[in-house]
Amino acid sequence: MSSYWPWWAGAIGLALVTIAYSVVTDRSFGVSGAWDRVLHWRTESELQRRRAEDEVQQRALVDALAASGHGPAGPAGPRHGRPEALPPRPLRPASLVSQAALLVSILVGGVVAAVSSGRFEVRLDMGAGFAEIVTANPVAMVVVLFVGGVLVGFGTRLAGGCSSGHGLHGCGRLQPVSLLATAVFFGTAVAVSFLLWKVL
Repeated sequence: MSSYWPWWAGAIGLALVTIAYSVVTDRSFGVSGAWDRVLHWRTESELQRRRAEDEVQQRALVDALAASGHGPAGPAGPRHGRPEALPPRPLRPASLVSQAALLVSILVGGVVAAVSSGRFEVRLDMGAGFAEIVTANPVAMVVVLFVGGVLVGFGTRLAGGCSSGHGLHGCGRLQPVSLLATAVFFGTAVAVSFLLWKVL
């Protein structure tokens, strides 16, 4: 059975994934946001359709103003002839297809990594470490995981992103809110781990 990747190889891999996603999609990388949008795909599809219609109407308005001489390309504008480009629009969310592909690739990548390392195993528990530190009772385990999942979801909403969005993408862009959020994420994880392993 092969060993885990060294930490620096994992860091390089995460950096490459984050950079590649940003270059290909021209959008921020984030798993929680992708999951939320894919989960509500009907609403997101309607929003995408409305955005496209708004862009068409905006461009038609600019073209009509330019043709009537009141737009930026008319007599009062800086030049005649072809209408000028529209002002830069706010960055829209990534398409649902790219968000779904991101989520699927995470699942597939995890399976490939587990199989190639010889560690693939179907389990119904969280392993010996979880049973030793938290609980070995199956019912209590489900309750703990459910409550933990709710708290993670609440924290993600409260922070405006998860560890992937803030920690990988936001910190890489030196965004203050991401630096603060990531410090809280991992600072809390370190503190709780210390309590579980050294105190309790």
